[in-house]
Amino acid sequence: MLSIFYQLGSNPWSLLIGAFTFVLLWGAARALEWAWLRPRRLDRELRKQGLRGTVYRPLAGDLKENARLNKEARARPMPLSHDITPRVAPLIYRTMKEFGKQSITWVGPKPRVTIMDPELVKEILSNKFGHFEKQKSTPLGRLLAHALVNHEGEKWAKHRRILNPAFHVEKLKRMLPAFSTCCDELVDRWEKSVGPDGSFEMDVWPEMQNLTGDVISQAAFGSSYEEGRRIFQLQSEQAERLIKAIPTLFIPFNWCLPTENNKRMKENAREVRTLLMGIIRKREKAVQNGETPKDDLLGILLESNMREMGQNGKSDSSLGMTIDEVIEECKLFYFAGQETTSVLLTWTLVALSMHPEWQEKAREEVLQHFGREKPDFDGLSRLKVVTMILYEVLRLYSPAVMLTRRTYKTMQLGDVTFPPGVLLGMPILFIHHDPDIWGSDATEFKPTRFAEGILKATKNGQLAFFPFGWGPRICIGQNFALIEAKMGLSMILQNFKFELSEKYQHTPYAVVTVHPEHGAPIKFHRL
Repeated sequence: MLSIFYQLGSNPWSLLIGAFTFVLLWGAARALEWAWLRPRRLDRELRKQGLRGTVYRPLAGDLKENARLNKEARARPMPLSHDITPRVAPLIYRTMKEFGKQSITWVGPKPRVTIMDPELVKEILSNKFGHFEKQKSTPLGRLLAHALVNHEGEKWAKHRRILNPAFHVEKLKRMLPAFSTCCDELVDRWEKSVGPDGSFEMDVWPEMQNLTGDVISQAAFGSSYEEGRRIFQLQSEQAERLIKAIPTLFIPFNWCLPTENNKRMKENAREVRTLLMGIIRKREKAVQNGETPKDDLLGILLESNMREMGQNGKSDSSLGMTIDEVIEECKLFYFAGQETTSVLLTWTLVALSMHPEWQEKAREEVLQHFGREKPDFDGLSRLKVVTMILYEVLRLYSPAVMLTRRTYKTMQLGDVTFPPGVLLGMPILFIHHDPDIWGSDATEFKPTRFAEGILKATKNGQLAFFPFGWGPRICIGQNFALIEAKMGLSMILQNFKFELSEKYQHTPYAVVTVHPEHGAPIKFHRL
């Protein structure tokens, strides 16, 4: 043996070839384990417990089939119905129909088991002992935002602690004038579109994006929509491009490939970072010059961050966020702050156009509370009918189609023992449409199911309403989104009646959240 090493050592080329061969074999063994042996092992462990699902296809899993089914589902509009699951998530719909509610699909080489039991969903999302991890975002996903929603453990706790003051109810009250101003500008702009017959037609999807973009710009950054327009455009494009990249995510190091999509996403990320860095640096310079910090989300965040770093009487940057982390949280502000409320308002206007009796009930309530005056915070909090309507829209058109967690060790959940490395998919949209939970009218628009609150909305009195998640990681901006939606809807109802345009096509599809693929043209009549 020593003579062999001596001979190799005396021949550098042989040593180099031997080392290269060892690395190649090691890499091949790792690849075989990752792409074939481990998935097959996990598949056997799940199936021997009675779970069924799709057959594993090496590397891609169900990603290609998912892309094919999505393309097929989007080839034509669906009937004017709220039963949207077959079009929005056709792979999950087909798999659960064929193999049952708790079934297996494959995200590349990773098995994903759907969890439809609300009690198990709460157990996973409560995650009291850190037994379930967030699925790690891909490098391309991190280009959209790598912030609070992605972090785990102490880092998540620190970011949540620093961000909490910005979303306190008292802080949100102070942002209401910004909400009101943006809604005023929307109504004024629509008034100028009214024709001689007192009506006009408009695609409300870009209008709601503009409105919520304006709100997040002013409430979060104290700037106008024009200043933030480029950031919104870039972040929206990032979301579209991320969805486009899904069929290739199984390719190792796919983010390194010099594809047009990858290059564009990286260019977008660099531009967003530059724009946000400029906003933050200007704000920091103003504070250094003795100006009072602004009472918007960014001002409160920077103030909270400085307080966190100096909590022991001396500045310690490790206790707070870095400038890059602040930028990532701002990217999330821009995307999530605009996205969730814009889709909520758009689908609410569509639903109220489909159900004019509920539109009239909502308008009657708004006029009873505010007349023609601007809505105030206390009045918005008392809007029962409007709240029921928004909850029902959040149920039928859930912003998140699916939440995902991952087991990092063997875990017992219900009747199944899950080995490490299994994805647990909680299809919120499907849970919200499940007749076993909500009754035979689960796909109907029925706001009265929320008349006695969320806890009594289901037929069995079980909590199964998760539009903003659940547990300690529940969406930090849910109150912001609901107040904004109430303000926007109230001011629209005060000024206009509306109905679906003849051009409207019912085409919900998933782009991170549920979008109207061909917009939402609606005909308005001035009151």
